[in-house]
Amino acid sequence: MPVAAPGFEQLRSHAARLAGTSIAGLLKDEPGRVQAQALQVGPLYATFARQRWDAQAWAALLELGRGCDLGGAFRRLFDGDTVNPTEGRAALHTALRGDLSSSPVARQAFATAAAVQLRMRALIQALEASEVTDIVSVGIGGSDLGPRLVADALGGPRPGRFRVHFISNVDGAAAQRVLGSLDPERTAAIFISKTFGTQETLLNGAIVRDWLGGSGRIHAVSANPGRAAASFDIAAERVLPMWDWVGGRYSLWSAVGFPIALAIGMDRFEQLLAGAAQMDAHVLGAPLESNLAVRHGLAAVWNRNGLGLASQAVLAYDQRLALLPAYLQQLVMESLGKGVQCDGSAVVADTVPVWWGGAGTDVQHSFFQALHQGTGIVPLDFVGTVSSDAPYAENHQALLSNLLAQSEALANGQRSDDPHRSYAGGRPSTLILLDALTPEALGGLIAMYEHSVYAQSVLWGINAFDQFGVELGKQLANGLLPALKGETEAKDPVTRALLAEIAARG
Repeated sequence: MPVAAPGFEQLRSHAARLAGTSIAGLLKDEPGRVQAQALQVGPLYATFARQRWDAQAWAALLELGRGCDLGGAFRRLFDGDTVNPTEGRAALHTALRGDLSSSPVARQAFATAAAVQLRMRALIQALEASEVTDIVSVGIGGSDLGPRLVADALGGPRPGRFRVHFISNVDGAAAQRVLGSLDPERTAAIFISKTFGTQETLLNGAIVRDWLGGSGRIHAVSANPGRAAASFDIAAERVLPMWDWVGGRYSLWSAVGFPIALAIGMDRFEQLLAGAAQMDAHVLGAPLESNLAVRHGLAAVWNRNGLGLASQAVLAYDQRLALLPAYLQQLVMESLGKGVQCDGSAVVADTVPVWWGGAGTDVQHSFFQALHQGTGIVPLDFVGTVSSDAPYAENHQALLSNLLAQSEALANGQRSDDPHRSYAGGRPSTLILLDALTPEALGGLIAMYEHSVYAQSVLWGINAFDQFGVELGKQLANGLLPALKGETEAKDPVTRALLAEIAARG
């Protein structure tokens, strides 16, 4: 339902009242703030103590959440109600990893997903019995970013039987680079596409099929299994289903996660699902004031609509999570990049900020200058791990010290008589610590972000599960292919001039 504007006006009023208050001042004025603004769910600990709100503003945020019936909204999500009204669909990604609803549609979705997991295990066992050592996963967007993130984060030094490689970009150099180091006799492939009409996946899939010398070692994952099988002559038993009630960017828990299971093993893939299910149970059962995903979502709305901040950074202080910012860019910005509410009316407040980031400590030597002393304020999510698997204890202590120091310095700043050496501080942040980078912890972290996104969509009255904004450019690209070949003429004058330059320089 649409959100009433006065709730956001109240947030702006509280932000104006707090304009002269430092984060250090908030900590001093609220002696129990550190404990009150910390939450733990399983292996995840998060502190919101450095967000620029006080008890009154926090109460207003909670009231906004209650006014939008966030608790009921989560119940409808888990029960398989039509939470994607523009496409008339449910969004049952939670049923891929847990049985937390008594509704028939959710129970059926859970049973269906469990059956597909058994098929995944059987296919993995068959590959393990072969001479295959490498897997090439072909997909893009939600069919690539989630599996790529998790495989990279948990892959480590050979925890699974296979080395998994990814091709997404339609640029042929990407396929050339991946395939150039592999032996086609010892390689199998997975083509992942919800519709099997995605240009990038079809083109790259054809390259991989020809390189392999046929389709005998190709698997597919699709919501259109018939088309997937026909497109590349893939045997039906090697085609795994996905469903229209799971959006691409929420699909790594499904058969889309087949590359993950190959990279880390099926047992550890199931541990990933269990970690997400633990977060699901928390989000569904915890009251708003102690709900980790809700608090994260309220912090995002506060920074966007109360403080008017148009950018959000995520900083992973674990190299294995270097792809987390790219994954969250799609999850957050594709879900929340909307300018109309579910009823088609204009939104009443600014929606998603620009998400970006990188891995510490590398990024401290690139864009942290702007974070500390630039004129704009960027709120931050810091993500770190308490324990490391790497046998270099001193390095991990240095990494943690930088994580703690940067979040402290950005919040508190430092005064100096030399203006060039003065730090304003006041940069709000949330700091999330994982006990260790295990499948359970990563599953919980990703699920927390998913639910935070959904909470924000409810607060803004928008649909988190469609993505019509990605279609126009694709349609124009398909129309311009004949123009690039000289068969037609482009309508747009700038495009016509660019095509002439390409033709002259090609």
